[in-house]
Amino acid sequence: MKFSLWKQYGALNSKPIFNAFERSLCDARHDVVYNSNDADVDVIWSVLWNGRMAGNERVWKNDKPTIVLEVGGIKRGTTWKVGLNGINRDAYFGESGNDNTRADLLGLKLNPWQDEKEGDYILLCGQHDKSHQWQNMPRMSTWFLQTYEEIRKHTDRPILFRPHPRCRLPEIERGLKNVYRRDPIHISGTYDDFDMSFHNIYATISYCSNPGPHSILAGVPAFVSTHSLAYDVANDIDFLHDIENPLKPDRTQWLNDYAHTEWTVEEIEQGIPLKRLTSRL
Repeated sequence: MKFSLWKQYGALNSKPIFNAFERSLCDARHDVVYNSNDADVDVIWSVLWNGRMAGNERVWKNDKPTIVLEVGGIKRGTTWKVGLNGINRDAYFGESGNDNTRADLLGLKLNPWQDEKEGDYILLCGQHDKSHQWQNMPRMSTWFLQTYEEIRKHTDRPILFRPHPRCRLPEIERGLKNVYRRDPIHISGTYDDFDMSFHNIYATISYCSNPGPHSILAGVPAFVSTHSLAYDVANDIDFLHDIENPLKPDRTQWLNDYAHTEWTVEEIEQGIPLKRLTSRL
Protein backbone atom coordinates (compact mmCIF):
# COMPACT_ATOMS: atom_id res chain seq x y z
CA MET A 1 0.00 0.00 0.00
CA LYS A 2 1.28 3.48 -0.84
CA PHE A 3 1.03 6.35 1.68
CA SER A 4 1.53 10.03 0.87
CA LEU A 5 2.85 12.12 3.76
CA TRP A 6 1.87 15.77 3.37
CA LYS A 7 4.67 17.11 5.55
CA GLN A 8 4.75 20.51 3.86
CA TYR A 9 1.40 21.37 5.46
CA GLY A 10 2.36 20.22 8.95
CA ALA A 11 2.54 22.46 12.01
CA LEU A 12 5.96 23.39 13.37
CA ASN A 13 5.77 20.61 15.97
CA SER A 14 4.68 17.92 13.49
CA LYS A 15 8.06 16.75 12.20
CA PRO A 16 8.88 14.14 14.91
CA ILE A 17 5.40 12.65 14.64
CA PHE A 18 5.51 12.47 10.84
CA ASN A 19 8.95 10.88 11.04
CA ALA A 20 7.84 8.29 13.59
CA PHE A 21 4.77 7.40 11.52
CA GLU A 22 6.92 7.13 8.40
CA ARG A 23 9.24 4.67 10.15
CA SER A 24 6.27 2.53 11.14
CA LEU A 25 5.12 2.47 7.50
CA CYS A 26 8.55 1.45 6.24
CA ASP A 27 8.87 -1.29 8.89
CA ALA A 28 5.49 -2.63 7.75
CA ARG A 29 6.81 -2.71 4.14
CA HIS A 30 4.50 0.00 2.84
CA ASP A 31 5.58 2.47 0.14
CA VAL A 32 6.00 6.12 1.15
CA VAL A 33 5.84 9.23 -1.03
CA TYR A 34 5.71 12.90 -0.09
CA ASN A 35 3.15 15.56 -0.93
CA SER A 36 1.86 13.44 -3.80
CA ASN A 37 -1.61 12.63 -5.10
CA ASP A 38 -0.27 9.29 -6.36
CA ALA A 39 -1.00 7.18 -3.28
CA ASP A 40 -3.65 4.95 -1.75
CA VAL A 41 -3.75 6.78 1.60
CA ASP A 42 -3.07 10.40 2.51
CA VAL A 43 -1.48 11.36 5.83
CA ILE A 44 -2.05 14.95 6.98
CA TRP A 45 -1.57 17.06 10.07
CA SER A 46 -4.79 18.19 11.75
CA VAL A 47 -8.01 19.40 10.13
CA LEU A 48 -7.43 23.07 10.87
CA TRP A 49 -7.56 24.76 7.46
CA ASN A 50 -5.53 27.77 8.55
CA GLY A 51 -1.98 29.10 8.36
CA ARG A 52 0.61 26.45 7.48
CA MET A 53 -2.12 23.80 7.43
CA ALA A 54 -4.48 25.53 4.97
CA GLY A 55 -3.26 23.32 2.10
CA ASN A 56 -4.55 20.22 3.87
CA GLU A 57 -8.11 21.15 2.97
CA ARG A 58 -7.46 20.28 -0.68
CA VAL A 59 -5.87 16.98 0.34
CA TRP A 60 -8.79 16.22 2.65
CA LYS A 61 -11.18 16.48 -0.27
CA ASN A 62 -9.38 13.69 -2.16
CA ASP A 63 -11.59 10.63 -2.45
CA LYS A 64 -9.34 8.29 -0.48
CA PRO A 65 -8.65 7.22 3.12
CA THR A 66 -6.89 9.90 5.16
CA ILE A 67 -4.93 9.39 8.36
CA VAL A 68 -4.87 12.49 10.53
CA LEU A 69 -2.00 13.12 12.91
CA GLU A 70 -2.88 15.65 15.57
CA VAL A 71 -1.86 17.21 18.87
CA GLY A 72 -3.15 15.11 21.74
CA GLY A 73 -5.17 16.12 24.74
CA ILE A 74 -4.34 13.38 27.24
CA LYS A 75 -0.73 14.47 27.78
CA ARG A 76 -0.31 17.41 25.44
CA GLY A 77 3.10 17.46 23.83
CA THR A 78 3.71 13.82 24.85
CA THR A 79 0.80 11.88 23.33
CA TRP A 80 -0.55 12.42 19.82
CA LYS A 81 -3.78 11.46 18.07
CA VAL A 82 -3.55 9.06 15.11
CA GLY A 83 -7.00 8.64 13.60
CA LEU A 84 -8.54 7.59 10.31
CA ASN A 85 -10.79 9.96 8.35
CA GLY A 86 -11.15 12.59 11.03
CA ILE A 87 -10.30 13.63 14.54
CA ASN A 88 -12.03 13.21 17.88
CA ARG A 89 -15.21 11.09 17.73
CA ASP A 90 -15.42 11.47 13.94
CA ALA A 91 -12.23 9.44 13.54
CA TYR A 92 -11.66 5.69 13.72
CA PHE A 93 -8.97 4.83 16.28
CA GLY A 94 -9.30 1.07 16.25
CA GLU A 95 -11.55 -1.43 17.98
CA SER A 96 -13.36 -0.38 21.16
CA GLY A 97 -13.90 -2.58 24.21
CA ASN A 98 -10.29 -2.23 25.37
CA ASP A 99 -9.14 -3.21 28.84
CA ASN A 100 -7.60 -0.86 31.41
CA THR A 101 -3.95 -1.68 30.68
CA ARG A 102 -3.22 1.42 28.65
CA ALA A 103 -5.27 3.76 30.84
CA ASP A 104 -3.21 2.59 33.80
CA LEU A 105 0.01 3.01 31.81
CA LEU A 106 -0.90 6.64 31.07
CA GLY A 107 -1.95 7.24 34.67
CA LEU A 108 -5.49 8.14 33.62
CA LYS A 109 -7.84 8.31 36.58
CA LEU A 110 -11.50 9.21 36.96
CA ASN A 111 -12.41 11.59 39.73
CA PRO A 112 -15.77 10.63 41.28
CA TRP A 113 -18.75 12.46 39.85
CA GLN A 114 -19.13 15.60 41.92
CA ASP A 115 -22.16 16.05 44.14
CA GLU A 116 -25.00 18.08 42.62
CA LYS A 117 -24.32 20.80 45.21
CA GLU A 118 -20.68 21.18 44.15
CA GLY A 119 -19.56 23.84 41.71
CA ASP A 120 -21.04 27.25 41.10
CA TYR A 121 -20.10 28.12 37.51
CA ILE A 122 -21.00 26.84 34.08
CA LEU A 123 -17.84 26.68 31.98
CA LEU A 124 -18.61 27.65 28.37
CA CYS A 125 -15.71 26.80 26.05
CA GLY A 126 -15.08 28.22 22.61
CA GLN A 127 -13.24 26.60 19.69
CA HIS A 128 -11.28 27.61 16.62
CA ASP A 129 -13.89 28.28 13.95
CA LYS A 130 -11.48 27.72 11.04
CA SER A 131 -11.28 24.02 11.84
CA HIS A 132 -13.07 21.32 9.86
CA GLN A 133 -14.61 20.38 13.21
CA TRP A 134 -16.65 23.58 12.96
CA GLN A 135 -18.04 22.92 9.47
CA ASN A 136 -21.66 23.97 8.91
CA MET A 137 -21.63 25.89 12.20
CA PRO A 138 -22.23 29.63 12.66
CA ARG A 139 -19.47 32.10 13.45
CA MET A 140 -18.02 31.42 16.88
CA SER A 141 -19.33 34.74 18.16
CA THR A 142 -22.85 33.84 17.01
CA TRP A 143 -22.64 30.38 18.59
CA PHE A 144 -21.46 31.85 21.88
CA LEU A 145 -24.37 34.32 22.05
CA GLN A 146 -26.93 31.70 21.02
CA THR A 147 -25.61 29.26 23.63
CA TYR A 148 -25.64 31.97 26.30
CA GLU A 149 -29.28 32.76 25.52
CA GLU A 150 -30.21 29.06 25.71
CA ILE A 151 -28.44 28.64 29.06
CA ARG A 152 -30.29 31.63 30.48
CA LYS A 153 -33.64 29.98 29.66
CA HIS A 154 -32.85 27.20 32.14
CA THR A 155 -30.52 28.52 34.86
CA ASP A 156 -29.21 31.72 36.43
CA ARG A 157 -25.87 30.18 37.36
CA PRO A 158 -22.87 32.39 36.56
CA ILE A 159 -21.02 31.55 33.35
CA LEU A 160 -17.27 31.42 32.82
CA PHE A 161 -16.35 31.88 29.16
CA ARG A 162 -13.10 30.18 28.12
CA PRO A 163 -12.25 31.18 24.54
CA HIS A 164 -9.99 29.09 22.35
CA PRO A 165 -6.39 30.35 22.62
CA ARG A 166 -6.41 31.28 18.92
CA CYS A 167 -10.02 32.44 18.66
CA ARG A 168 -10.35 34.79 21.65
CA LEU A 169 -13.51 36.81 20.82
CA PRO A 170 -12.34 39.82 22.87
CA GLU A 171 -14.95 41.48 25.11
CA ILE A 172 -17.85 39.47 23.68
CA GLU A 173 -19.12 38.85 27.21
CA ARG A 174 -19.44 42.59 27.93
CA GLY A 175 -22.98 43.55 28.88
CA LEU A 176 -24.17 39.96 29.36
CA LYS A 177 -25.75 38.98 32.65
CA ASN A 178 -23.46 37.20 35.10
CA VAL A 179 -20.82 36.20 32.52
CA TYR A 180 -17.12 36.26 33.27
CA ARG A 181 -14.03 35.51 31.19
CA ARG A 182 -11.32 32.94 31.91
CA ASP A 183 -8.64 33.35 29.25
CA PRO A 184 -6.39 30.31 28.71
CA ILE A 185 -2.90 30.87 30.11
CA HIS A 186 0.05 29.44 28.19
CA ILE A 187 2.09 27.01 30.27
CA SER A 188 5.69 28.17 30.29
CA GLY A 189 8.16 25.87 28.56
CA THR A 190 5.54 24.20 26.33
CA TYR A 191 4.91 24.62 22.62
CA ASP A 192 1.16 25.17 22.81
CA ASP A 193 -0.16 23.86 26.14
CA PHE A 194 -2.61 25.96 28.15
CA ASP A 195 -3.99 25.65 31.65
CA MET A 196 -7.33 23.96 32.18
CA SER A 197 -9.07 24.04 35.54
CA PHE A 198 -12.46 22.76 36.66
CA HIS A 199 -12.31 24.21 40.15
CA ASN A 200 -15.77 25.36 41.24
CA ILE A 201 -17.30 24.32 37.90
CA TYR A 202 -20.80 22.86 38.01
CA ALA A 203 -20.94 21.78 34.33
CA THR A 204 -18.93 22.26 31.15
CA ILE A 205 -20.24 23.12 27.69
CA SER A 206 -17.80 22.28 24.89
CA TYR A 207 -18.79 21.50 21.31
CA CYS A 208 -16.08 18.92 20.55
CA SER A 209 -12.70 20.10 21.88
CA ASN A 210 -10.49 18.91 24.74
CA PRO A 211 -12.37 20.54 27.66
CA GLY A 212 -15.16 17.97 27.18
CA PRO A 213 -13.09 14.84 27.93
CA HIS A 214 -11.07 16.67 30.59
CA SER A 215 -14.28 17.71 32.33
CA ILE A 216 -15.47 14.09 32.33
CA LEU A 217 -12.13 12.96 33.80
CA ALA A 218 -12.49 15.60 36.52
CA GLY A 219 -15.94 14.33 37.47
CA VAL A 220 -17.70 17.44 36.16
CA PRO A 221 -20.71 16.76 33.86
CA ALA A 222 -20.30 17.97 30.30
CA PHE A 223 -22.62 18.98 27.47
CA VAL A 224 -21.02 18.21 24.10
CA SER A 225 -21.85 17.47 20.47
CA THR A 226 -21.82 14.08 18.78
CA HIS A 227 -18.34 14.94 17.43
CA SER A 228 -16.77 15.03 20.90
CA LEU A 229 -14.74 12.15 22.32
CA ALA A 230 -16.69 12.73 25.53
CA TYR A 231 -20.11 12.23 23.93
CA ASP A 232 -20.74 8.66 25.08
CA VAL A 233 -20.51 9.67 28.75
CA ALA A 234 -21.72 13.25 28.49
CA ASN A 235 -24.96 15.13 27.84
CA ASP A 236 -26.02 16.17 24.35
CA ILE A 237 -25.33 19.86 23.77
CA ASP A 238 -28.79 20.21 22.23
CA PHE A 239 -30.32 19.32 25.60
CA LEU A 240 -29.26 22.32 27.66
CA HIS A 241 -32.73 22.27 29.20
CA ASP A 242 -31.26 19.49 31.37
CA ILE A 243 -28.45 21.72 32.64
CA GLU A 244 -29.75 21.47 36.22
CA ASN A 245 -30.09 17.70 35.99
CA PRO A 246 -27.11 16.39 33.99
CA LEU A 247 -26.42 12.73 33.31
CA LYS A 248 -23.56 11.06 35.20
CA PRO A 249 -23.12 7.61 33.62
CA ASP A 250 -20.53 4.94 34.28
CA ARG A 251 -17.26 5.99 32.60
CA THR A 252 -15.10 2.88 33.04
CA GLN A 253 -15.18 1.51 29.48
CA TRP A 254 -15.07 5.01 28.04
CA LEU A 255 -11.81 5.67 29.87
CA ASN A 256 -10.24 2.44 28.57
CA ASP A 257 -11.14 3.31 24.97
CA TYR A 258 -10.16 6.98 25.33
CA ALA A 259 -6.67 5.82 26.31
CA HIS A 260 -6.33 4.20 22.86
CA THR A 261 -6.85 7.43 20.90
CA GLU A 262 -3.38 8.87 21.59
CA TRP A 263 0.19 7.55 21.44
CA THR A 264 3.71 8.59 22.28
CA VAL A 265 6.27 9.17 19.52
CA GLU A 266 7.92 5.85 20.45
CA GLU A 267 4.62 3.97 20.20
CA ILE A 268 3.86 5.58 16.85
CA GLU A 269 7.28 4.54 15.57
CA GLN A 270 6.63 0.97 16.76
CA GLY A 271 3.53 0.91 14.56
CA ILE A 272 0.97 0.40 17.34
CA PRO A 273 -1.61 2.91 16.07
CA LEU A 274 -0.96 1.91 12.44
CA LYS A 275 -1.82 -1.72 13.24
CA ARG A 276 -5.08 -0.60 14.86
CA LEU A 277 -6.11 1.22 11.67
CA THR A 278 -4.94 -1.26 9.03
CA SER A 279 -8.20 -3.25 8.87
CA ARG A 280 -10.05 -0.14 7.65
CA LEU A 281 -7.56 0.89 4.95
